[in-house]
Amino acid sequence: MSAVTPAPEDTPIPRTEFAVLFIVLLLVAAGNTAMQTVLPGIARVIGIPDLAVALIFSLSALLWTFSAPYWARQSDIRGRRRLILVGVIGFGTSMLGCAVIIHAGLSGWLAPAATFILFAFMRALFGIFGSASNPASQAYIAARTTPATRTGALSILASAFGLGTIIGPAVAPLFVIGVLGLAGPMFAFAAFAVLVIIAVRRLLPDDDPSHFAEGGPAAGTPTSEPLVSGSASGASLKAATAGRGQRLAWRDPRILPFMVFGFASGSVQAATGQALGFLIIDRLGGDAMQAQGNIAIAFMAGAGATLLAQWGIIPRLALQPPALMRWGTIIAALGCAGIALAPNFHGLVVAFGLLSLGFGLARPGFTAGASLAVGRDEQGGAAGAITAINGACYIGGPAIGIGLYTLQSELPYWLSAAAMLALLAYTLATPTLTREATID
Repeated sequence: MSAVTPAPEDTPIPRTEFAVLFIVLLLVAAGNTAMQTVLPGIARVIGIPDLAVALIFSLSALLWTFSAPYWARQSDIRGRRRLILVGVIGFGTSMLGCAVIIHAGLSGWLAPAATFILFAFMRALFGIFGSASNPASQAYIAARTTPATRTGALSILASAFGLGTIIGPAVAPLFVIGVLGLAGPMFAFAAFAVLVIIAVRRLLPDDDPSHFAEGGPAAGTPTSEPLVSGSASGASLKAATAGRGQRLAWRDPRILPFMVFGFASGSVQAATGQALGFLIIDRLGGDAMQAQGNIAIAFMAGAGATLLAQWGIIPRLALQPPALMRWGTIIAALGCAGIALAPNFHGLVVAFGLLSLGFGLARPGFTAGASLAVGRDEQGGAAGAITAINGACYIGGPAIGIGLYTLQSELPYWLSAAAMLALLAYTLATPTLTREATID
């Protein structure tokens, strides 16, 4: 009688593998947040209009939205590790290209218009290829956890973004050095990407089903769902035989309400966050370079609040997705209003921390809720839909936020507070978003 192979979700994920996935997402978050903290200053020094900065991110997000579902299906077919590598390589290449272009623009070697066009092109590369690692990492976790543990596991993985958004602003000023100037942080994160690529190749198992014989892998060889025991579920081999991964459109009725929630809350987060750097520069009355430290402090405070939600509140209270979404929208609405009313920099930082705490609860709620709404063989598709929606938030969100800011500095925050209250009403009125997950 042959031994029974445990299902992947019955076996804990090795700590080394989880750590690699965590570092991958942390790198992307830290690099992008470091760039976000220096871009307002770069735009003001080079002479690029504020709205043009938002349009660069919008283009990248548009490409991210369309490419993420494709990479998610490919992760089911080709294995999670390969797609994680595609994402990290795309991130590193884009970051290096942006660094070279920004350095040339700051040095006067490129005209502002040329700097804008070339920078947008390099960010577009990130939107196309950098989106691969996120759904692959989420699917890696979702396929190996039970419904009872998935919310916590995905929350911890999502906290990599929170930690990254602390590390990014914290270390960015350290790399604004010498001749590199404001382009220094981007050069640094391009170098960090090389180290992460090495870690992924050495520490994550090769799970590409095309590397194994048709009859299945040799004993002890992992597939796209490797077990600690070294056995395989064979799910990825079936996907490879079929020639495509499980498609899951964001319009699927099981996850559509979660996608609506994710798009609305993410758009508000994108709009408010993108305008924050310009708000700090203008409200404090200093020049762009002098404001870099204050911008970093505000982003670090927000990231710390996000980590408090994902490392402290969610694990200790064991909140289900409906509760996370409800409380998250309420707290985020208060934070938006607080920024509009803040009389000084201290008040602004506290309010942004409150806003970030709300999103730190709401975003894992919608992510875990969508994952729990579908089966194991659809986790790659769910991760792709989630990643696409997260990218779609940045298509119009930053441009709208900065556009409203140019009209009146408090306007994006008052309208965001109203939008979050409307989203709360939608959440309470939608049965799918109020139903507790059934844990077997």
